[in-house]
Amino acid sequence: MKWVVFNQKGGVGKSTICTNLAAVSANLGYKTLLVDLDAQGNSTFYSGFVPDNEESLTVADMFKQVVGWFSTPNPPEAYTHPTAVENMSVLPASPALNDMERELESRYKMFKLRDTLKELDTFEHIFIDTPPNFNFYTKAALIAADAFIVPVDCDDFSVQAVSRLLDNVMELKSDHNPNLDFAGIVINQFSTQAKYPKKLIESLEAQNLPLFETRINSAIKVKESHAEALPLVVGYPKHKVSVQLNTLFEELVSE
Repeated sequence: MKWVVFNQKGGVGKSTICTNLAAVSANLGYKTLLVDLDAQGNSTFYSGFVPDNEESLTVADMFKQVVGWFSTPNPPEAYTHPTAVENMSVLPASPALNDMERELESRYKMFKLRDTLKELDTFEHIFIDTPPNFNFYTKAALIAADAFIVPVDCDDFSVQAVSRLLDNVMELKSDHNPNLDFAGIVINQFSTQAKYPKKLIESLEAQNLPLFETRINSAIKVKESHAEALPLVVGYPKHKVSVQLNTLFEELVSE
C-alpha cells in the first residue's frame, strides 16, 4: 500500500506526520519505505538517514536514470537506504530535485516514480512526502499512490486551501490515477482547550470531507525529535503525540 502525505500549504506538519507514520509501520514489523520528494529533505533528515558517502544515491539520481543521464542503470533497490528505524528504509531527497524539475516535466516523466515503486515490491508499506505545492513531484507521487492524506493545522488559511487542493487532485485522479483514494484529513496542532480549532473542524465536516478521528496535538517534544533526527514514535514512544500517531496509523490501515 502506498500513501502520499500532501498539502499545498507549508508548515502543516506534513513531513512530521509522514515520517512518523512510516516509523509506526516499521515498528509494527512491516517492511516500510519512506520516499522524500521535497528538495528540502526534512523527512530524509528526520528518518535518521546518514549517507555512507557523498556518492549515496538519492531520488534525484533515480530520476536522472529515467531520463538517460546514467550510462549504467542501477536497480531500484540501489536508491533505498537504511534509516535509524529498524525495518524502515528511505529513498532520500536531494537539492538537485529543484534543478531537474523543468526538464522532467517537459519530457513528461510523471509516471516513472510509479514504475519504480512497483518494482520495489518487497516493501509492504510506502509513505511519500511531497513538496508544499502542486508541482511535478507531487503529481508523480499522486499518480504512484493508492491513497493520499491531507494534514491541516488549526489555521483558517490551511482550511481554506483544502478545497483548492482537492480540485487539483481530483482532476489528476480523473486523468491519470482513477483508483486514487482520499484517505482523509488529519487535524494537526490541535488544542482541546481552544474554541477556534473546533469551529474549523465543523467547517470541514460541513463540507462532507473525510476526517480522521485522531487529532494530533502540538508539543515541544516533536521539535526536539526533529533536532535529534529520530521520529517521535521511536525516541519517545510513550509521549501523548506518539500515542496519537500510532492511533492514526491504526485508522489508516483499517480503512
